[in-house]
Amino acid sequence: MRIRLGCELSYEFPAPTPMIVMLNVHYSRVMSLEHPDHLVTTPAVPIQSYRDSFGNWCCRLVAPAGRFTLGTDSVIRDEGRSDPVAMDAIQHAVQDLPPDTLLFLLGSRYCETDRLSEEAWRLFGNTPLGWPRVQAICDFVHQHVKFGYQHARATRTAAETYAERLGVCRDYAHLAVTFCRCMNIPARYCTGYISDIGLPPPYDPMDFAAWMEVYLGGRWWVFDPRNNAPRIGRILIAQGRDAADVPLTHTFGPNKLASFRVWTDQIAG
Repeated sequence: MRIRLGCELSYEFPAPTPMIVMLNVHYSRVMSLEHPDHLVTTPAVPIQSYRDSFGNWCCRLVAPAGRFTLGTDSVIRDEGRSDPVAMDAIQHAVQDLPPDTLLFLLGSRYCETDRLSEEAWRLFGNTPLGWPRVQAICDFVHQHVKFGYQHARATRTAAETYAERLGVCRDYAHLAVTFCRCMNIPARYCTGYISDIGLPPPYDPMDFAAWMEVYLGGRWWVFDPRNNAPRIGRILIAQGRDAADVPLTHTFGPNKLASFRVWTDQIAG
């Protein structure tokens, strides 16, 4: 399967403004790209690239004053399979976890394990260990939170999502990540593309999406509490502790987002 994917974001800046941009496909999928998804800007500006502490590909630039547009466009080859499911994936005891997973047991900016630990154990303490426990968390979050773009708030934490019962995909992910960590299951926040391939129309306007990956049975697995169903054409951009680690764009000064487009379309070939 071939999927054309990309984005275009236009800003208005009152003055030259530094930016960090995280819009390139994750290194784990780079070999599937038919051509590099280079960041392109209008007007053109110098771009420096680096990997952050989680291995995500980041671009540094200074946006000029006025209208500034940036984006990516490429084609990726995908197996066309939905997210894998392994009901028998076990939960590891904390003492048996690999060292590089331990960070994802800890609280973070948007995932307050200290505030939700008691409630997590009340809700999920009697659920079976492993995959069924994580699925129970996703089922709860999916039913507990009402989705709506009008509910988006950049500062909303997992505890606030739990109390308010409103949010967008990042809020679903933050709450599920936090519950997993409270139950001693490593969980990390992911952002990227989710296509509508395999779903019946009508389709909502395409947007970036958030989900989580959970460490069970010796590997990381995708769970999506917002959609709560396996999807085809999920393309990772970045992963971290929570949304604070993986903002798609980080601007160091005032700005206005003037327009925003995202596409993930199956194409022939």
